[in-house]
Amino acid sequence: MGGSGVVTVACVLVICMVVAGVEASISCEQLASGLSPCLAYLKKGGAVPPGCCSGIKALRSASKTTADRQAACTCLKNLSKSYRGLNLGLASGLPGKCGVSIPYKISPSTDCSKVT
Repeated sequence: MGGSGVVTVACVLVICMVVAGVEASISCEQLASGLSPCLAYLKKGGAVPPGCCSGIKALRSASKTTADRQAACTCLKNLSKSYRGLNLGLASGLPGKCGVSIPYKISPSTDCSKVT
């Protein structure tokens, strides 16, 4: 990732942490790190890497409260907007590919305030 890409990711992570607030027990930085193995799949398709599914499962396990789920949703929503070239159809179907159910669609258009 080039210098500008690192700055973009860092800015998005800071924004996510501010938006998530102190009530959520999972940080956007943790989510981004755990889901980084998914990036190649989300850009090119193919087989979902096992590390990606581990990150999705960790997301599900860490999202215990409504505040956690809303913070995770907001983070994923912002991350999906910040990475160019992501296939949003692959992103929205990723939890199902990993055998996990989350109560919102991974999409820039998701209203995370309605996640319970």
